[in-house]
Amino acid sequence: MRILTPSSTLRDWDVNDVMSLLNHADNPRIAASMRDAFPSPYTRDDAKRFIRMATSGSPNLFLAIDLDGEAVGGIGIHPLEDVYHGSAEIGYWLSESCWGQGIVTDAIRSLVPVAFEEFEIVRLQAGIFSNNPASMRVLEKCGFRKEAVHKNAITKHGILLDEVMYVHFG
Repeated sequence: MRILTPSSTLRDWDVNDVMSLLNHADNPRIAASMRDAFPSPYTRDDAKRFIRMATSGSPNLFLAIDLDGEAVGGIGIHPLEDVYHGSAEIGYWLSESCWGQGIVTDAIRSLVPVAFEEFEIVRLQAGIFSNNPASMRVLEKCGFRKEAVHKNAITKHGILLDEVMYVHFG
């Protein structure tokens, strides 16, 4: 898949992205706002393992955020299961060197319609750590609205945080 946004290209991950992924994902400030499955430090083995998973044909959509031929972040759609099968989760991260340039906003705006076309969903959601107001602003700019605050739902680095749930209905 290839999606052109005003500031980047969203594209499939490739085995040639290992070094780029390693260079941009190995940042504790990025990992601090991600689930623990996003490792810190981020090693070459972690990059290889992620690219294998992202290219394995899973039901999830994993796309690289590409700037000038280099993967500087990632964005994905993860369909939920069981009684949540009409919902999917959107997740994303971006290299700190690219923060504040509207790249993630453009990526989300471009991917939302694709998510509703490609997946049988009625809702797209994102759970944001309460200490990440920048990500909340991005989602609001993209038409997501705050649906709920799950109190003390997240423990990251030994600190209890609220999870702020944002939702888009297509």
